[in-house]
Amino acid sequence: MRAAGKARTMRHVLDIDRSIMGQPWRWRALAADQRDGFVPDDLVTSLLLSRGCPREGLEAHRAPSIRAFMPDPSVFRDMDTAAARIADAVEAGEKIAIFGDYDVDGATSAALLVLLLRGLGHDAAVHIPDRMTEGYGPNAAALATLAGAGATLIVTVDCGAQAFDVLDDAPVDVIVVDHHQCATRLPRAVAVVNPNRLDEDEGAAHGHLAAVGVCFLLGAALLRELRGRGYFAARTEPKLLDLLDLVALGTVADVAQLRGLNRAFVAQGLKVMGGRRNVGLAALIEASRLTRAPVCSDLGFALGPRINAGGRVGRADLGVRLLTTTDVDEARGIAAELDRLNEERRAIEAIVQEGAELAIVAERSVVVVAGAGWHPGVIGIVAGRLKEKLGRPAIVIALDDDGVGKGSGRSITGVDLGQAVLAAKEAGLLVAGGGHAMAAGLTVAAGGVAAFAAFLEERLADAIARAREDRALLVDSVLAPGGVTPDLVAALEAGGPYGMGWPSPRVAIGPVRTIKVDVVGNGHVRAIVAGDDGRSLKAMAFRAADTPLGEALLAAGPSRRLWLAGRAKLDEWGSRPAAELHVDDAAWVRS
Repeated sequence: MRAAGKARTMRHVLDIDRSIMGQPWRWRALAADQRDGFVPDDLVTSLLLSRGCPREGLEAHRAPSIRAFMPDPSVFRDMDTAAARIADAVEAGEKIAIFGDYDVDGATSAALLVLLLRGLGHDAAVHIPDRMTEGYGPNAAALATLAGAGATLIVTVDCGAQAFDVLDDAPVDVIVVDHHQCATRLPRAVAVVNPNRLDEDEGAAHGHLAAVGVCFLLGAALLRELRGRGYFAARTEPKLLDLLDLVALGTVADVAQLRGLNRAFVAQGLKVMGGRRNVGLAALIEASRLTRAPVCSDLGFALGPRINAGGRVGRADLGVRLLTTTDVDEARGIAAELDRLNEERRAIEAIVQEGAELAIVAERSVVVVAGAGWHPGVIGIVAGRLKEKLGRPAIVIALDDDGVGKGSGRSITGVDLGQAVLAAKEAGLLVAGGGHAMAAGLTVAAGGVAAFAAFLEERLADAIARAREDRALLVDSVLAPGGVTPDLVAALEAGGPYGMGWPSPRVAIGPVRTIKVDVVGNGHVRAIVAGDDGRSLKAMAFRAADTPLGEALLAAGPSRRLWLAGRAKLDEWGSRPAAELHVDDAAWVRS
């Protein structure tokens, strides 16, 4: 690892003030904890501190547990009211319906409540809206159908915070469980449980929870309420902790910040997932061709996209069906269908991506592109790709035959896109809209895209300029190529789980020369590099062939030396695991 003294005082790592990708390299933190002379004595401590862990919280963060991070659910507004109303329904044998969302967070939230209620001896109905025909959130027709089928209580999960008109006229009692940003007004409901309510005292501490995390807290409150009523005197209490695999999956797939309670959810949820207790998840792991216990990155890149594929280009309820079935054959059939739909989604996404890139207006701070015929199921993924490629917030809008647009956006750190979209809605520029800081969804009337884009530009340009000005590649360690080993990867992983808000460690290696380099797969650049220490290493730059990074790697040759920066990972394809570098950036070695 880097030296703790001189190296940490440098303004730029390796004196790199402008890399091939046009950014400075800086240490992730200049170790604020060293101001009083404290120097971390091990790698994990250094990783935790540099990600904002307070020194007094080191032990809790080394092995995040539910006990250490779980708040009393009653601190959230309406939580006790919601738990009491559901408990009433359970005791009275009322029919409860769960109204979810078509993404992974919505599917896992709905599945968690279905499985918990099943453990209480109650079979709940589920409705997941069709993205194309119903759109996001509660709709009057679906609520009426659920009520007509006998439901006397509807619980919306991962949606409902902005469903004012629909819930004002709801035919039965409704409980809203959500995490999206709220307006001053709340929808009419028995309870609105949302850490991002404007009047929520716990919002600052828990506003980053995914909806499935909020559902887990509601589950804890419900079990406590029923326990107090003596409900378990003659029946076994279900084990809420057994559902943490769902919480981990929904949290990571929704790109929620892995801080505080979310870290415990994911760390403990991965342990539950490794036991493959959930029949559907076990089948999905098998369909994803994972031969080991899933790790955090698998939730976002292997399992999550397959569940999402159902809501994007297939049947919206496939995810919930998979996660709640107890039939092994049914689970394998659904998992195989989701795997197939995910491949179909990739093909559709490539078409929309190409069209979106052609529609970009270069001078805008916010990328807003719209196109007729674009599949609404992939616009969020394309927005994320554009955001990563251009370093700016991006919104992709699919226009229907009448010119009405369904849009999805992704933001950059430091720019609250959800609030901006909500403000545009309140200004009358959108039919519907909302979200959270890093992602948002919207509906815009025909002819309204230009005015909406202008509104975002005026509102966000300064924040984007500040965020881009502060942009830097943050590095945790500088190593020779020989230092990138499986043991190093294992040591770095001990500071996890990593994800949004808790970034995985990045190492810089070099100087290196490229011995062999080629383009593989979908524009990935693969290189074998060798260092002055005589050791060689495989390096991968994903989707980089047409970027300055990929072009530099392809042109470098053995005569020019580079510094590389990226994530040390295990390559498990060979006869035994080897370490490789997933490259984020590079810089020429100055002579």
